[in-house]
Amino acid sequence: MILYEIRKNAYYDSVTLMLISKEVKQIEGVHEALVGMGTDLNKELAGNLGMADVRLEAISPNDFFIAAKVTEEPIMSKVVEAVDSLLTAKKSEAGTTYRPATLESAMEHMPDANLLVVSVAGQYAEDEVSAALEHGLNVMLFSDNVPIEAERRLKQKAVEKQLLMMGPDCGTAIINGVPLCFANVVKRGNIGVVGASGTGTQEVTVIIDKLGGGCSQVIGTGGRDLKSEIGGMMMLQAMDALMADEATEVIVLISKPPASEVAEKILDKVKTTQKPVVVDFIGGDRELIRSAGAYPCISLEDAAYKAVALANGKVPEDYVGFSESEIDIEAKIRQAMTSLKPHQKYLRALYTGGTLADEAMKHLSKPLGGIYSNIPLTPAFEIKDLSQLKGHVCLDLGEDQFTVGRPHPMIDPSTRTDRFMSDIDSSVAVVLLDVVLGYGSHENPAKEAANAVRKMRQRFEESFVVVASITGTANDPQDLEASQRCLEDEGIIVMPSNAQAVRFVERLMEGLEDDSRA
Repeated sequence: MILYEIRKNAYYDSVTLMLISKEVKQIEGVHEALVGMGTDLNKELAGNLGMADVRLEAISPNDFFIAAKVTEEPIMSKVVEAVDSLLTAKKSEAGTTYRPATLESAMEHMPDANLLVVSVAGQYAEDEVSAALEHGLNVMLFSDNVPIEAERRLKQKAVEKQLLMMGPDCGTAIINGVPLCFANVVKRGNIGVVGASGTGTQEVTVIIDKLGGGCSQVIGTGGRDLKSEIGGMMMLQAMDALMADEATEVIVLISKPPASEVAEKILDKVKTTQKPVVVDFIGGDRELIRSAGAYPCISLEDAAYKAVALANGKVPEDYVGFSESEIDIEAKIRQAMTSLKPHQKYLRALYTGGTLADEAMKHLSKPLGGIYSNIPLTPAFEIKDLSQLKGHVCLDLGEDQFTVGRPHPMIDPSTRTDRFMSDIDSSVAVVLLDVVLGYGSHENPAKEAANAVRKMRQRFEESFVVVASITGTANDPQDLEASQRCLEDEGIIVMPSNAQAVRFVERLMEGLEDDSRA
């Protein structure tokens, strides 16, 4: 039976409610559950789950509801009790700090504030950000689904006012040592980073930290900033800020390959500074970067190594190796190969970080003869039907098709757990994944990944080689060392960077081909 609880004018955060929905589904006697606000999206989700009802159609986005498929009526009481308990716990975790209801009241409460983080539905973001810029505030716009025309207008206003407008869909920044949204705990130092990629920026900053370096400022731009329509306005603005910042001695730029005219603008700006600049246009033209006097990169890891070398007054070199010795790497590869059967020959890469997935495909597509993906490098390898996978596959699980009605997989790793169950079959040899620590991420993503791997392995006679990298630092709240132990205890091979994990997989797949298993 399907039962409902509806409460008028009771607002709760959408991510909190999505996580509570996941918890409620674990109650015995509950077949399906949805806890949410009465938005059109949630009403559609209820219909997709077979729980549509005229009572839900009548509620507004300001109304809260619980819908559940239960075996008997008393179970619904347990569901409601669990939801209330979880809501109380979430409210307690949030503390009793004063939370202003409007921008004006926030400005009165914190008159010295100069940065606003905006996370509202995309269609409302322009008005909120425009008002903040009028108040002289820098903005980090976390919201996605903001029209690109609105982004252009907002960034033009920010440039006119000499302010930062990071975003939309900007997930990572560290301003004056304070991590914002998805960010890691890294040391302060003399390296300034500008990134049009969230997880790419995280990967670079954590490796800088591991190498003993530190960051002065980490500024996000949003993923569309270097498209022709935006023209790199915020990367150029951020570069000006870092060029003028006395604490910044080395600048790192991170982005997927920009539009050609935008790349020209960025590199022309590079020519105007005496500070060394490291540029990782992931998979882009290295010679073009070198001709501007900047240091091009092979990988995100390589960008971090070069930045730290320059910060220490050393000449940077390409980093293409492993932290472990070649002997140890070869031993791991031989050991991994012995566990595989001749019919196992394919790769499944399941990523929570889109830029890490993109980096993996750019390194592996050529040696593997192409990789199918929901973010393909070429249209020929686009996956049209996620229920019909073939060949080598790399998925970005943070794309909209996986996050409608549920949190980003860095917040709720159950998205990847589900894909482990649906996407792995007996033809798979290697599973590649990322584990991202830091603020904003799940409290124990390594444990979630290890549990998913365990359940996957229990379903098959075949063994699978699972390779992971961890994006995190020793001071992150999830505990880097404990996360690595958790993965290794499950027999997962853990590499210190995404680039090294990808190189390890390349060597392993080459070994399988040489062994006539392909």
